[in-house]
Amino acid sequence: MTADKATIAKQFIEIIPHAKALGMQITQIGDGLAEITMPYDDALIGDPKTGVIHGGAVSTLMDTCSGAAVMSHPDSPAGTATINLRIDYMRAATPGQAITAHAECYHITRNVAFVRAKAFDADFDNPVATAAGAFTVEAK
Repeated sequence: MTADKATIAKQFIEIIPHAKALGMQITQIGDGLAEITMPYDDALIGDPKTGVIHGGAVSTLMDTCSGAAVMSHPDSPAGTATINLRIDYMRAATPGQAITAHAECYHITRNVAFVRAKAFDADFDNPVATAAGAFTVEAK
């Protein structure tokens, strides 16, 4: 993959207002792989009694990271959009900890890219959530 493709994908993700509002930072991108970290923020708490981050923020993180993985894949010609994304929440994220998503675009057809992703807090052996999805692929 050219550095230009990774740069374009990174710049695109960084200008998404919702990603900015959630504080997302791309920590890895290239060759169909992406990693994005979202810091813990009191504004993202879904349950004030526990301090756990809202599932919607986690789902946005996983969707954004998956799209970044598609955009950085060597066979992906350009932008993408989510067709579907199934997220399985395995446990609540630990309050006070950042959440990091790792996504891999493992297969691309002429029209669809397929992605697997996981989200973790500091416990990398015990995911917060997993996801599988399909994304559009723009025609070449």
